[in-house]
Amino acid sequence: MGAYILKRILLMIPTLFGVMLLTFAVIQFLPGGPVEQVIAKMQGTGGDSLSRVSGDAGNEAGAGAQDRMTNAGGSTTFKYHGAEGLDPEFIKDLERQFGFDKPVHERFLLMLGNYLTFDFGESYFRDRSVVSLMIEKMPVSISLGLWLTAIQYLVSIPLGIRKAVNDGSSFDIWTSGVIIIGYAIPSFIFAIMLIVVFAGGSYFSWFPLRGLTSDNFESLSMLGKAADYAWHLALPLLAMGIGGFATMTLLTKNSFLDEIRKQYVVTARAKGLSERQVLYGHVFRNAMLLVISGFPGAFLGAFFTGALLIETVFSLDGLGYLTYKAALDRDYPIVFANLYVFTLVGLVVGLISDLMYTWIDPRIDFERRDV
Repeated sequence: MGAYILKRILLMIPTLFGVMLLTFAVIQFLPGGPVEQVIAKMQGTGGDSLSRVSGDAGNEAGAGAQDRMTNAGGSTTFKYHGAEGLDPEFIKDLERQFGFDKPVHERFLLMLGNYLTFDFGESYFRDRSVVSLMIEKMPVSISLGLWLTAIQYLVSIPLGIRKAVNDGSSFDIWTSGVIIIGYAIPSFIFAIMLIVVFAGGSYFSWFPLRGLTSDNFESLSMLGKAADYAWHLALPLLAMGIGGFATMTLLTKNSFLDEIRKQYVVTARAKGLSERQVLYGHVFRNAMLLVISGFPGAFLGAFFTGALLIETVFSLDGLGYLTYKAALDRDYPIVFANLYVFTLVGLVVGLISDLMYTWIDPRIDFERRDV
């Protein structure tokens, strides 16, 4: 097993390198980079927009490189040269602030070197380190991922077992229809429907429209805080989980059906064991192999898949929404840092899933397979 783990870890290196290289190369061809973003904001909002540049880039980069004019209040703003646009020296200073004065390959290698030590640098427009931003937004995404995974397992496993035991019955048929319909509905559309119906859109105002807590959260008792937290999570979790129930439920059902039809089950029944003893004493452990070993992957999927749109619809300020806004603003340090972390976590979770297979069923030996 040690050799297999070492192989998988070594394979992570070229995979991670390839993902970062491909993304970095694609971004080089995208129009509207951070320098263009700053210039566009200057055109639209004047010098105030430059205060968002990392550090005091707007002030430092512009020092001595742009014309200044003082308004009636004594503050300094940037002035254009008519059709000539901004001073070229000012643009060069901006490029130095963002690191675009270096060759492409040098920037890429420098980024990889920093990422090896998880040094993601500073945000271009938020005047904060990328790590602090990610840590600040992470609790929201983790809350959604953990609770969604827990609810999916608590609902889907019992439902899948009952469907397997009652295979072909009316219960099996109508529940399959319900979960397949839920799977077919895009999560963000379902989220909008929930808001319209239950969050004050047009009918009822039973649930809050945004956020994870109420404004008076700190003044509530412990029980009140738990209730308020659950109240805010209800609609986002329902919107995110509506499609996941189908996959988990049908996987559980099919796993149980495969085991129920095997010879050892027939033998157990012939020995006079009750159906409950056969189901939970013999079938359950073998049937749950795929389901339990897939827990890390299920959590990762709940953590990332669909989180972006759901966080946007319900105004939940998590990692998904942070990455989305950074992509729109061309805040590349945030985009690349999230991509790096997501890819690395995905690779590690894949390895953990394989190790869980061997832990649950020692008969599985990945060292005898080709990686």
